[in-house]
Amino acid sequence: MTSALPRLQAAERRLTRRVAGWDALWARRTLSTVEGAARRTKLWWGVALLLAVTGGRRGRAAAVAGLTGMAVAEVLSNAVVKQLVARERPPEEWFRADEVRERPDSSSFPSGHTAAAVAFTAAVTEKWPAAGALCAGAAAALAVERVHSGAHYPSDVAAGAAIGLASRALPHAVPAALRRGGRLVPRAASVQWPGPGRLWPWPS
Repeated sequence: MTSALPRLQAAERRLTRRVAGWDALWARRTLSTVEGAARRTKLWWGVALLLAVTGGRRGRAAAVAGLTGMAVAEVLSNAVVKQLVARERPPEEWFRADEVRERPDSSSFPSGHTAAAVAFTAAVTEKWPAAGALCAGAAAALAVERVHSGAHYPSDVAAGAAIGLASRALPHAVPAALRRGGRLVPRAASVQWPGPGRLWPWPS
């Protein structure tokens, strides 16, 4: 395992530099537009408003679900994981100077933008699959942009996507657990442990 880790890291660095070298004008403009729209989650708030206004009851349900999932993802990625995992951003010399000028100083791991985008998209898809499919395109473009702009390594983006998917499950799991008196499994299938249980946090 230890011998494989340097090879994986080297492969990721090569992939990062390859994505950074994607210099097609249309690609840079498209990715930059998506990033600008998604900054401070403006894109997803706008989509939620559009769904709520035009989509009737289903649109309102999708909007609420999307914003809830996004909020959970932002807390997990930015307020929890980024505080536990310190990772430097990719080297500035790999990217265009104008791309890295405004990138944040926080930990590179994980991508909070990706976590928010995936959580929002997954939640909307559950309520309204057609709308979720449209969101998925923007979320994918944003994930690529986070690497292309020098903000993140691909593994940061992958971790953000995983957090986004997990965030969608939490709003369902927590109320269900509370209804069962705090148990995470049905009463009939519960296991009696000899001591108090422990919840181990996963180390944005």
